[in-house]
Amino acid sequence: MAARAGRLRATVRDVAAETGLSIATVSRVLNGQSNVAPHTRELVLRAVGRLGDQAPRPRTPHEGGAVYVRCPYVLTDYFGLIVSSVGETVELHGRQMILGAGEAAQHSAVLPGLPDRPEVAGAILILPPEPGDELVRLRDRRFPFVVIDPRTPPPKDIAAVSAAHFAGGRKLMAHVVELGHRRVGIIGGPVKWLPSEARLAGYTASLADAGVLPVPELLRNVPEPSIEHGYRAACELLDLPERPTALVAFNDKMAVGALWAAAERGLSVPGDLSVAGFDDIDVSRATSPALTTVRQPLQEMGRMAVTLLMRLLSRHTLEALHVSLGTELIVRGSTGPAPR
Repeated sequence: MAARAGRLRATVRDVAAETGLSIATVSRVLNGQSNVAPHTRELVLRAVGRLGDQAPRPRTPHEGGAVYVRCPYVLTDYFGLIVSSVGETVELHGRQMILGAGEAAQHSAVLPGLPDRPEVAGAILILPPEPGDELVRLRDRRFPFVVIDPRTPPPKDIAAVSAAHFAGGRKLMAHVVELGHRRVGIIGGPVKWLPSEARLAGYTASLADAGVLPVPELLRNVPEPSIEHGYRAACELLDLPERPTALVAFNDKMAVGALWAAAERGLSVPGDLSVAGFDDIDVSRATSPALTTVRQPLQEMGRMAVTLLMRLLSRHTLEALHVSLGTELIVRGSTGPAPR
Protein backbone atom coordinates (compact mmCIF):
# COMPACT_ATOMS: atom_id res chain seq x y z
CA MET A 1 0.00 0.00 0.00
CA ALA A 2 2.83 2.37 -0.86
CA ALA A 3 0.44 4.63 -2.76
CA ARG A 4 -0.97 6.02 0.47
CA ALA A 5 2.47 6.79 2.00
CA GLY A 6 1.76 10.39 2.89
CA ARG A 7 -1.83 10.00 3.99
CA LEU A 8 -2.96 10.02 7.59
CA ARG A 9 -5.50 7.22 7.25
CA ALA A 10 -6.27 4.58 4.65
CA THR A 11 -9.75 4.35 3.20
CA VAL A 12 -12.15 1.53 2.54
CA ARG A 13 -11.16 1.90 -1.12
CA ASP A 14 -7.51 1.23 -0.20
CA VAL A 15 -8.44 -1.99 1.62
CA ALA A 16 -10.62 -3.05 -1.32
CA ALA A 17 -7.74 -2.49 -3.74
CA GLU A 18 -5.34 -4.40 -1.49
CA THR A 19 -7.65 -7.41 -1.14
CA GLY A 20 -9.24 -7.40 -4.59
CA LEU A 21 -12.71 -7.18 -3.03
CA SER A 22 -15.49 -4.70 -3.62
CA ILE A 23 -15.88 -1.58 -1.49
CA ALA A 24 -19.29 -2.83 -0.37
CA THR A 25 -17.83 -6.14 0.86
CA VAL A 26 -15.06 -4.41 2.81
CA SER A 27 -17.62 -2.09 4.38
CA ARG A 28 -19.79 -5.03 5.48
CA VAL A 29 -16.79 -6.62 7.20
CA LEU A 30 -15.75 -3.40 8.95
CA ASN A 31 -19.29 -2.79 10.15
CA GLY A 32 -19.59 -6.27 11.62
CA GLN A 33 -22.33 -7.51 9.32
CA SER A 34 -22.80 -11.26 9.20
CA ASN A 35 -23.53 -11.73 5.50
CA VAL A 36 -19.87 -12.23 4.58
CA ALA A 37 -18.09 -15.52 3.90
CA PRO A 38 -15.59 -16.47 6.63
CA HIS A 39 -12.57 -16.57 4.29
CA THR A 40 -13.53 -13.16 2.89
CA ARG A 41 -13.85 -11.70 6.38
CA GLU A 42 -10.43 -13.13 7.32
CA LEU A 43 -8.87 -11.60 4.19
CA VAL A 44 -10.16 -8.13 5.07
CA LEU A 45 -9.20 -8.42 8.73
CA ARG A 46 -5.64 -9.40 7.87
CA ALA A 47 -5.32 -6.33 5.66
CA VAL A 48 -6.77 -4.12 8.41
CA GLY A 49 -4.40 -5.68 10.95
CA ARG A 50 -1.41 -4.77 8.78
CA LEU A 51 -2.57 -1.16 8.60
CA GLY A 52 -2.86 -0.74 12.38
CA ASP A 53 -3.81 2.81 13.38
CA GLN A 54 -4.02 3.87 9.74
CA ALA A 55 -6.81 1.41 8.99
CA PRO A 56 -10.28 2.78 8.15
CA ARG A 57 -12.48 2.90 11.21
CA PRO A 58 -15.73 0.98 11.46
CA ARG A 59 -18.90 2.73 12.48
CA THR A 60 -18.74 4.21 15.96
CA PRO A 61 -20.42 2.04 18.60
CA HIS A 62 -23.64 3.40 20.03
CA GLU A 63 -22.88 5.99 22.69
CA GLY A 64 -25.01 4.19 25.25
CA GLY A 65 -23.74 0.74 24.35
CA ALA A 66 -23.11 -1.67 27.18
CA VAL A 67 -19.74 -3.01 28.35
CA TYR A 68 -19.46 -6.79 28.19
CA VAL A 69 -17.37 -8.17 31.06
CA ARG A 70 -16.05 -11.70 30.58
CA CYS A 71 -14.84 -13.38 33.77
CA PRO A 72 -15.11 -17.16 33.20
CA TYR A 73 -14.43 -18.04 36.83
CA VAL A 74 -16.32 -18.28 40.11
CA LEU A 75 -16.68 -14.77 41.53
CA THR A 76 -14.81 -15.35 44.77
CA ASP A 77 -13.08 -12.55 46.63
CA TYR A 78 -10.29 -12.21 44.02
CA PHE A 79 -12.42 -12.03 40.89
CA GLY A 80 -15.36 -10.56 42.78
CA LEU A 81 -13.32 -7.51 43.80
CA ILE A 82 -12.26 -6.88 40.21
CA VAL A 83 -15.75 -7.36 38.75
CA SER A 84 -17.47 -5.19 41.37
CA SER A 85 -14.95 -2.41 40.73
CA VAL A 86 -15.50 -2.68 36.98
CA GLY A 87 -19.28 -2.54 37.45
CA GLU A 88 -19.16 0.52 39.70
CA THR A 89 -16.87 2.38 37.31
CA VAL A 90 -18.92 1.46 34.23
CA GLU A 91 -22.00 2.85 35.97
CA LEU A 92 -20.18 6.09 36.72
CA HIS A 93 -19.67 6.45 32.97
CA GLY A 94 -23.40 6.09 32.37
CA ARG A 95 -23.23 2.65 30.77
CA GLN A 96 -24.61 -0.76 31.61
CA MET A 97 -22.57 -3.88 32.26
CA ILE A 98 -23.33 -7.28 30.76
CA LEU A 99 -21.58 -9.97 32.80
CA GLY A 100 -20.53 -13.38 31.53
CA ALA A 101 -19.14 -15.27 34.54
CA GLY A 102 -18.75 -18.77 35.96
CA GLU A 103 -16.45 -21.62 35.00
CA ALA A 104 -18.95 -22.96 32.45
CA ALA A 105 -18.28 -19.79 30.43
CA GLN A 106 -14.73 -21.04 29.75
CA HIS A 107 -16.18 -23.41 27.16
CA SER A 108 -18.26 -20.78 25.35
CA ALA A 109 -16.95 -19.18 22.16
CA VAL A 110 -17.94 -15.66 23.15
CA LEU A 111 -15.27 -13.46 21.56
CA PRO A 112 -16.03 -14.01 17.85
CA GLY A 113 -19.63 -12.86 18.29
CA LEU A 114 -19.00 -9.71 20.35
CA PRO A 115 -18.54 -7.32 17.38
CA ASP A 116 -21.89 -8.51 15.97
CA ARG A 117 -23.87 -7.57 19.08
CA PRO A 118 -25.36 -4.10 18.50
CA GLU A 119 -26.03 -3.55 22.20
CA VAL A 120 -22.34 -4.02 23.13
CA ALA A 121 -19.91 -1.12 22.68
CA GLY A 122 -16.78 -2.78 24.07
CA ALA A 123 -15.53 -5.44 26.45
CA ILE A 124 -13.31 -6.12 29.43
CA LEU A 125 -11.77 -9.59 29.50
CA ILE A 126 -10.53 -10.82 32.89
CA LEU A 127 -7.77 -13.46 32.77
CA PRO A 128 -9.09 -14.64 29.39
CA PRO A 129 -8.52 -18.36 28.68
CA GLU A 130 -8.60 -17.79 24.93
CA PRO A 131 -5.28 -18.05 23.04
CA GLY A 132 -3.60 -14.88 21.89
CA ASP A 133 -4.58 -15.31 18.25
CA GLU A 134 -8.27 -15.03 19.20
CA LEU A 135 -7.54 -11.69 20.87
CA VAL A 136 -5.69 -10.59 17.73
CA ARG A 137 -8.68 -11.50 15.54
CA LEU A 138 -10.96 -9.51 17.85
CA ARG A 139 -8.59 -6.54 17.61
CA ASP A 140 -8.47 -6.84 13.81
CA ARG A 141 -12.23 -6.42 13.72
CA ARG A 142 -11.66 -3.02 15.37
CA PHE A 143 -13.66 -4.02 18.43
CA PRO A 144 -12.62 -2.07 21.57
CA PHE A 145 -11.58 -4.20 24.53
CA VAL A 146 -9.16 -4.27 27.48
CA VAL A 147 -7.60 -7.32 29.12
CA ILE A 148 -7.19 -7.52 32.90
CA ASP A 149 -4.46 -9.83 34.22
CA PRO A 150 -3.58 -11.56 30.93
CA ARG A 151 -2.54 -15.21 31.09
CA THR A 152 0.02 -14.80 28.31
CA PRO A 153 2.00 -11.74 27.16
CA PRO A 154 -0.52 -9.61 25.25
CA PRO A 155 0.34 -8.30 21.77
CA LYS A 156 1.85 -4.85 21.97
CA ASP A 157 -1.20 -3.12 20.48
CA ILE A 158 -3.80 -4.70 22.80
CA ALA A 159 -4.65 -2.74 25.93
CA ALA A 160 -3.97 -4.64 29.17
CA VAL A 161 -3.86 -3.96 32.91
CA SER A 162 -2.05 -6.12 35.45
CA ALA A 163 -0.16 -5.97 38.72
CA ALA A 164 3.62 -5.78 38.96
CA HIS A 165 4.02 -9.52 39.53
CA PHE A 166 7.80 -9.62 39.19
CA ALA A 167 8.39 -6.74 41.59
CA GLY A 168 5.90 -8.17 44.09
CA GLY A 169 7.51 -11.60 44.00
CA ARG A 170 10.95 -10.09 44.42
CA LYS A 171 9.92 -8.01 47.45
CA LEU A 172 8.28 -10.99 49.10
CA MET A 173 11.26 -13.30 48.66
CA ALA A 174 13.65 -10.55 49.76
CA HIS A 175 11.69 -10.41 53.03
CA VAL A 176 11.97 -14.19 53.46
CA VAL A 177 15.70 -14.11 52.71
CA GLU A 178 16.26 -11.28 55.20
CA LEU A 179 14.78 -13.55 57.86
CA GLY A 180 17.62 -15.99 57.20
CA HIS A 181 15.81 -18.55 55.04
CA ARG A 182 17.87 -20.16 52.29
CA ARG A 183 16.03 -23.42 51.67
CA VAL A 184 12.71 -22.05 50.41
CA GLY A 185 10.00 -24.17 48.83
CA ILE A 186 8.08 -22.45 46.03
CA ILE A 187 4.50 -23.49 45.23
CA GLY A 188 4.06 -21.94 41.80
CA GLY A 189 0.94 -21.32 39.77
CA PRO A 190 -0.06 -22.97 36.50
CA VAL A 191 2.77 -23.41 34.01
CA LYS A 192 2.92 -20.86 31.18
CA TRP A 193 0.70 -18.36 32.99
CA LEU A 194 2.26 -14.91 32.74
CA PRO A 195 1.67 -14.13 36.47
CA SER A 196 3.21 -17.48 37.45
CA GLU A 197 6.33 -16.93 35.39
CA ALA A 198 6.74 -13.30 36.50
CA ARG A 199 6.37 -14.07 40.22
CA LEU A 200 8.75 -17.04 39.95
CA ALA A 201 11.29 -14.80 38.23
CA GLY A 202 10.95 -12.33 41.10
CA TYR A 203 11.42 -15.08 43.70
CA THR A 204 14.53 -16.45 42.02
CA ALA A 205 15.99 -12.96 41.55
CA SER A 206 15.93 -12.31 45.30
CA LEU A 207 17.34 -15.75 46.05
CA ALA A 208 20.14 -15.10 43.55
CA ASP A 209 20.90 -11.81 45.31
CA ALA A 210 21.56 -13.91 48.42
CA GLY A 211 23.72 -16.35 46.48
CA VAL A 212 21.08 -19.10 46.42
CA LEU A 213 20.67 -20.99 43.16
CA PRO A 214 17.32 -22.55 42.16
CA VAL A 215 16.83 -26.11 43.40
CA PRO A 216 14.38 -28.03 41.16
CA GLU A 217 13.18 -30.29 43.99
CA LEU A 218 11.96 -27.20 45.88
CA LEU A 219 9.61 -26.05 43.09
CA ARG A 220 6.09 -27.37 42.55
CA ASN A 221 3.72 -25.98 39.92
CA VAL A 222 0.01 -26.68 40.26
CA PRO A 223 -2.66 -26.94 37.54
CA GLU A 224 -5.09 -24.75 39.45
CA PRO A 225 -4.32 -22.13 42.14
CA SER A 226 -6.60 -23.54 44.85
CA ILE A 227 -6.34 -24.46 48.53
CA GLU A 228 -6.41 -28.18 47.70
CA HIS A 229 -3.58 -27.97 45.17
CA GLY A 230 -1.56 -25.80 47.54
CA TYR A 231 -2.04 -28.39 50.26
CA ARG A 232 -0.87 -31.27 48.05
CA ALA A 233 2.20 -29.40 46.82
CA ALA A 234 3.10 -28.37 50.37
CA CYS A 235 2.80 -31.98 51.54
CA GLU A 236 5.31 -33.05 48.90
CA LEU A 237 7.76 -30.31 49.87
CA LEU A 238 7.44 -30.87 53.62
CA ASP A 239 7.97 -34.60 53.20
CA LEU A 240 11.36 -34.15 51.51
CA PRO A 241 14.31 -35.68 53.46
CA GLU A 242 15.55 -32.13 54.03
CA ARG A 243 12.40 -30.05 54.25
CA PRO A 244 12.37 -26.31 53.47
CA THR A 245 12.27 -23.77 56.28
CA ALA A 246 9.85 -21.55 54.36
CA LEU A 247 7.11 -21.98 51.75
CA VAL A 248 6.14 -19.21 49.32
CA ALA A 249 2.87 -19.82 47.47
CA PHE A 250 1.53 -18.39 44.20
CA ASN A 251 -1.51 -16.98 45.98
CA ASP A 252 -3.13 -16.75 49.40
CA LYS A 253 -5.43 -19.74 48.87
CA MET A 254 -2.49 -22.01 48.15
CA ALA A 255 -0.72 -20.62 51.23
CA VAL A 256 -3.75 -21.66 53.30
CA GLY A 257 -3.27 -25.19 51.95
CA ALA A 258 0.37 -24.97 53.05
CA LEU A 259 -0.75 -24.03 56.57
CA TRP A 260 -2.96 -27.14 56.62
CA ALA A 261 -0.02 -29.33 55.58
CA ALA A 262 2.20 -27.80 58.26
CA ALA A 263 -0.45 -28.33 60.99
CA GLU A 264 -0.83 -32.00 60.03
CA ARG A 265 2.89 -32.49 60.55
CA GLY A 266 2.97 -30.73 63.90
CA LEU A 267 5.00 -27.80 62.56
CA SER A 268 4.46 -24.43 64.18
CA VAL A 269 4.18 -21.34 61.98
CA PRO A 270 6.39 -19.35 61.97
CA GLY A 271 8.58 -21.12 64.59
CA ASP A 272 9.32 -24.21 62.50
CA LEU A 273 8.14 -23.01 59.10
CA SER A 274 7.41 -19.64 57.51
CA VAL A 275 4.55 -19.40 54.98
CA ALA A 276 3.70 -16.55 52.61
CA GLY A 277 1.10 -15.94 49.92
CA PHE A 278 0.19 -13.36 47.30
CA ASP A 279 -2.94 -11.19 46.62
CA ASP A 280 -4.00 -10.06 50.14
CA ILE A 281 -7.55 -11.31 49.80
CA ASP A 282 -9.82 -11.75 52.85
CA VAL A 283 -8.63 -15.26 53.65
CA SER A 284 -5.10 -13.96 54.28
CA ARG A 285 -6.39 -12.13 57.37
CA ALA A 286 -8.60 -15.00 58.56
CA THR A 287 -5.84 -17.56 59.19
CA SER A 288 -3.95 -18.08 62.41
CA PRO A 289 -1.36 -16.71 62.17
CA ALA A 290 -2.42 -14.17 59.55
CA LEU A 291 -0.55 -14.51 56.26
CA THR A 292 2.37 -12.45 55.09
CA THR A 293 1.46 -11.64 51.49
CA VAL A 294 1.67 -9.17 48.62
CA ARG A 295 -1.25 -6.83 48.09
CA GLN A 296 -2.49 -6.54 44.53
CA PRO A 297 -4.51 -3.40 43.68
CA LEU A 298 -7.43 -5.50 42.43
CA GLN A 299 -10.06 -2.76 42.54
CA GLU A 300 -7.74 -0.24 40.92
CA MET A 301 -7.07 -2.75 38.15
CA GLY A 302 -10.79 -2.79 37.43
CA ARG A 303 -11.09 0.99 37.50
CA MET A 304 -8.05 1.44 35.25
CA ALA A 305 -9.37 -1.07 32.72
CA VAL A 306 -12.67 0.80 32.43
CA THR A 307 -10.82 4.11 32.03
CA LEU A 308 -8.76 2.69 29.18
CA LEU A 309 -11.85 1.23 27.53
CA MET A 310 -13.70 4.55 27.70
CA ARG A 311 -10.76 6.22 25.98
CA LEU A 312 -10.80 3.57 23.27
CA LEU A 313 -14.53 4.10 22.78
CA SER A 314 -13.85 7.83 22.42
CA ARG A 315 -11.25 7.06 19.74
CA HIS A 316 -8.37 8.39 21.80
CA THR A 317 -4.88 7.12 21.08
CA LEU A 318 -3.42 5.25 24.06
CA GLU A 319 0.29 5.85 24.54
CA ALA A 320 0.53 3.37 27.44
CA LEU A 321 -1.26 0.21 26.30
CA HIS A 322 0.21 -2.13 28.92
CA VAL A 323 -0.33 -0.74 32.41
CA SER A 324 1.36 -2.46 35.36
CA LEU A 325 0.17 -1.31 38.79
CA GLY A 326 2.37 -1.41 41.88
CA THR A 327 2.12 -4.04 44.61
CA GLU A 328 2.79 -3.80 48.36
CA LEU A 329 4.46 -6.24 50.73
CA ILE A 330 2.22 -6.95 53.75
CA VAL A 331 4.14 -8.55 56.64
CA ARG A 332 2.05 -10.49 59.18
CA GLY A 333 2.59 -13.30 61.62
CA SER A 334 3.17 -16.25 59.28
CA THR A 335 6.83 -15.40 58.57
CA GLY A 336 9.66 -15.34 61.08
CA PRO A 337 13.37 -16.03 61.47
CA ALA A 338 14.69 -19.26 60.01
CA PRO A 339 15.03 -22.00 62.66
CA ARG A 340 18.56 -22.86 63.65
